Amino acid sequence: MKSKLLSLVFFLSAFSSFSQLEICNSGMAGNYPCNDYDLMDMITLQEMDAAKGNDVWGWTDLQTNREYAIMGLDNGTAFIDVTDPVNIFYVGKLPTHTDNSTWRDIKVYDNYAFIVSEAPGHGMQVFDLTKLRNVTSAPQIFTADAHYAGFGNCHNIVINESQPVAYAVGTGTFNGGPHFIDISNPLNPQPLGGYDASFYSHDAQVITYNGPDTDHIGKEIFIGSNEDEVVFVDVTQLSNPQLISSISYVNVAYTHQGWLTEDAHYFILNDELDEINFGFNTRTLIFDVSDLDNPIFDFDYTGPTTAVDHNYYVKGNNLFLSNYTAGIRIVDITNIVSGNVSEVGFFDSYPSDDNVGFSGVWSSYPYFASTNIAVSDINTGFFLIRKSGTFSTNSDELSRISFYPNPTNDILYFKNAEGMTVDNIKLYNVLGQKVLELNKNEIYNNAIDFSAFAEGVYHVMINDKISKKIIKK
Repeated sequence: MKSKLLSLVFFLSAFSSFSQLEICNSGMAGNYPCNDYDLMDMITLQEMDAAKGNDVWGWTDLQTNREYAIMGLDNGTAFIDVTDPVNIFYVGKLPTHTDNSTWRDIKVYDNYAFIVSEAPGHGMQVFDLTKLRNVTSAPQIFTADAHYAGFGNCHNIVINESQPVAYAVGTGTFNGGPHFIDISNPLNPQPLGGYDASFYSHDAQVITYNGPDTDHIGKEIFIGSNEDEVVFVDVTQLSNPQLISSISYVNVAYTHQGWLTEDAHYFILNDELDEINFGFNTRTLIFDVSDLDNPIFDFDYTGPTTAVDHNYYVKGNNLFLSNYTAGIRIVDITNIVSGNVSEVGFFDSYPSDDNVGFSGVWSSYPYFASTNIAVSDINTGFFLIRKSGTFSTNSDELSRISFYPNPTNDILYFKNAEGMTVDNIKLYNVLGQKVLELNKNEIYNNAIDFSAFAEGVYHVMINDKISKKIIKK
């Protein structure tokens, strides 16, 4: 019974946001330019009581199979249930440990979120994500479950989720290089030293290597984007990290961040300032790293706009390229071996322009099993998008029914497409309690009477599968 109740509760929101599904049609998904990617739903910064957004990551609760996005805000970290992609909701926030900051970064290990920020004295917050299962009144203000004070400000945190080690980069320790933390007991993180020989790392990726270079199979490899070069460091023995190699490139402005292809043959890098300093269109640099001891620059890819690039992630044969004012761009890297990559889709959460600047998309998280993609926008908030034509038949049915007015004071009307039969209507309150059920013989004039219900958020189910958030004023 408890499992059923929680399942219902997590469909609901305590904020006045409605199902936002916007199919990408003729280059637009609602108000947003697009190509082959639909807008599932969104939550604004105002709903999360924040002024700016930044990083985003994700967590799947393997006990409940619910998916959550974790978004950095200037004043904390937001947790968003995205399980029902057209009815996502804001579960709550973990406030910043010290001051507000433009920069916050999150990674996950073993059902815990590890959060750092450039805020002075912030250190690393640890949050038990399983607490999200028990929220019955959202949004909730959370407290951290542990805190690590081995550094103050920090730019990014890196975790190989198969290993109980966090790498804090861009701190005031180890010349800004990776600061190693034992997170085998997440509630009691402990220092493990660090690596200072290559100086400041702005961002990084750590993997257990299983790529083409047989000399390094099974080793823990740290790949750091270090302002003017990329470094490859063997961190298998944290007490004795060893530089394997480093590489730079022409027209360096700021070596920002990158990601390996899944076969570890290529490293795909963004330079955050080259578009500004040299007037390029968005430039992506691709390195052949099949020999970690001798990485080589292979080729670059030029995007269609002058917008600045930010965080990159690879899933399968797609590169998800966060492109600030030009939104999130999806690049097909299937033929990367032949030097042929091309853009195959985008969703632009910053429709006003594609100019050089630091507005729009900060980051994305494309790793949910559902294939929904979490996108964080600095100026607007959180977006959930999905490749067009891949949503279940529920999306087709949802598009065939509309509710008005929403919010409503008393009578809520619905309009269903010709040929669609409404067999039953069920209404749930924010606690997951069923407060109304109508069969087809009890439905008159396509209307639902809300006059007897208290103000708040309700969840309407049509035919036991079409779901919609409704606000009673």
